[in-house]
Amino acid sequence: MGVEIKVPTLGESVTQATVSKWFKQAGEAVAQDEPLVEIETDKVTVEVNAPASGALASIAAPAGSDVQVGALLGVIEAGAAGTKPSVARGEP
Repeated sequence: MGVEIKVPTLGESVTQATVSKWFKQAGEAVAQDEPLVEIETDKVTVEVNAPASGALASIAAPAGSDVQVGALLGVIEAGAAGTKPSVARGEP
């Protein structure tokens, strides 16, 4: 099972946000703590970082979606290399 990416707590009175953009697409490799998705409320814009390294397996809330605090944004398959590397790496 993958690692879930969820909407973080955004403040005492904030209960929902809008997904403004994804920095990665499904299938791309991600590193732990790398910014994955930007969400915004009427008061703040927040980047949600990857909770683990692996491949972004799925996006549950595409850009433009309204989401509740704690809602599933996507899933990372931890340890997976990804089908499309996010950064080209040269030979050593």
